[in-house]
Amino acid sequence: MALILTEEQKMLKDSAKELLATKSPVSKMRDLRNSKYTPYDPKLWDEMVSMGWSALTIPESYNGLDFGFVGLGQVLEQTGRNLSKSPLVSSILLGTSALRLSDNEILKAKLFPGIMEGTCKLAFAMQEGIYHQTKLFKTSAVLEDENYTINGSKTIVIDGTTADHYIVVCQINDNLSLFIIDSNSKGITISKKILMDSGSYADVTFKNVSVSAENQLNIKLDGSQLLDQIMTIAYAGISAELLGICKQSFDITIKYLKERQQFGVIIGTYQALQHRAVILFSEIELCKSIVLKALQAIDNNDPEALKYSHLAKAKLCKTTKLVTNEAIQLHGGIGVTDDADIGFYLKRARVAKQLFGDYNYHLDQLAVIKGY
Repeated sequence: MALILTEEQKMLKDSAKELLATKSPVSKMRDLRNSKYTPYDPKLWDEMVSMGWSALTIPESYNGLDFGFVGLGQVLEQTGRNLSKSPLVSSILLGTSALRLSDNEILKAKLFPGIMEGTCKLAFAMQEGIYHQTKLFKTSAVLEDENYTINGSKTIVIDGTTADHYIVVCQINDNLSLFIIDSNSKGITISKKILMDSGSYADVTFKNVSVSAENQLNIKLDGSQLLDQIMTIAYAGISAELLGICKQSFDITIKYLKERQQFGVIIGTYQALQHRAVILFSEIELCKSIVLKALQAIDNNDPEALKYSHLAKAKLCKTTKLVTNEAIQLHGGIGVTDDADIGFYLKRARVAKQLFGDYNYHLDQLAVIKGY
């Protein structure tokens, strides 16, 4: 399949670019940070919902747009460009995808309408400990009569303080299972965490939390396979955001090189700096292709979709580090001060790189897939 966007996908990308540039520039992120680290602007979220972004990946049979993950990826790329804060990653990329892949039709019919209206927000609670992994979990679910009892803890839950429901990955004997749990359920303790990107995360503890068996996402599906499918989407989606961070960091830096003068000479005229800029440009062009390939593979149910998502996340982790580091170097000391926007891109990049596995994790997974 050609690595190009359709006309409809281009229109979606352009509309996202226009809305976020107008309503959610980096200055808005500063305002949220300065307002006691407010997670997101509800008015902006309402506008995103009115644009149909909350329904992009929901099937038409549930009145969704079913526009695909290539479309959602274009929106996420623009959020990366503007460092826009919203429940898009937590509720739509992660939560809605888990529900979409589920075989629990009752839960879908119950929750999809609220998700599309923006009134029901989900958070994906998976990570335990320091490192990302998808095989064994300490959080357990034990069946007692018609309910499961959940015990365990999750860390770095994106938007975990504002979610209406958690999708929790649990261990049931030797198998995995996912449950949707009301965030107000008895036995849940939430601890807010603020990371260097000024984002809102949470550590969530579940102590004897009772949840109906009807809230299990995988009724007949294998839990491990379901989680792999969700992670395939997560890796590609975060890569799309990282691509936006790369592009904007590069654009800001090029603008600075064309304006900054030293000893009466514009520094962008120095060939050594031009060579460094060319390297960044070339790497970003490669990233565009692999991110689009990963998103297309998901939409086309490609059996190698997980491989492409691992490749996208590995490449974007490496390139984002290179681009943001070089951006700071080319700006000089002012780049790490609060007066310059470029420092915020480096901070968000550092956090996004670690979400759902860093460069080394995904490189290792690719090696396993290749049989090394």
